[in-house]
Amino acid sequence: MSAAAVEHPCDDEPEALLETANRLTEQLPGHRVEIIGGVITVAPPADGPHADALTTLMVPFLSSGLHGEESRVLQGIGLWLPGGPEDYAIPDLTIVDSDYHERLIANNSYDPACFRLVLEVTSGNYQNDLRHKVTAYAQAKVPVYVIVDRKHGRVHVLTEPLPSGYDRHEVYAPGQQAPLPASIGAEVSLDVDEIVRAGSPKR
Repeated sequence: MSAAAVEHPCDDEPEALLETANRLTEQLPGHRVEIIGGVITVAPPADGPHADALTTLMVPFLSSGLHGEESRVLQGIGLWLPGGPEDYAIPDLTIVDSDYHERLIANNSYDPACFRLVLEVTSGNYQNDLRHKVTAYAQAKVPVYVIVDRKHGRVHVLTEPLPSGYDRHEVYAPGQQAPLPASIGAEVSLDVDEIVRAGSPKR
């Protein structure tokens, strides 16, 4: 994700960050606009392999029954963050409690307490997912954060959130299975080779 240089309209009072983010969302259809740590970031539309990796990732979640009465598997819904008064993120993929729709906070973003897992597939600015979002999601007490690092061909599984990050950080390479905590609601292991291959740029 890359940070956007934002121009404010010419009036006496500067726009609130949330107003600027919503204006950018309207002006840039298909882009993902977020506020993390008080900074607006804008990511361009995902490429084909990014989408392919996401679909590949959904298969084990769906086949394990996580998209059912107790929980839902969703793409692109907002997560309200406690790190700033207007902070929110839009993870690529989430597992949420099935009553998530009753926990809307603001700006199409939901209470982090209903998120069991968030998952990001890295794009150009992979450092955002590997650094800034680690802190943001840990501060929100999201129990499991999974990162598909397309640049280095690995899958990261972070658990046990603390105020400054996650206490446990496991890294898995192709040829390995990445097991996820049963706290998400089912026994799921991710096939790292399959996911990395799906997310690799096709030449």
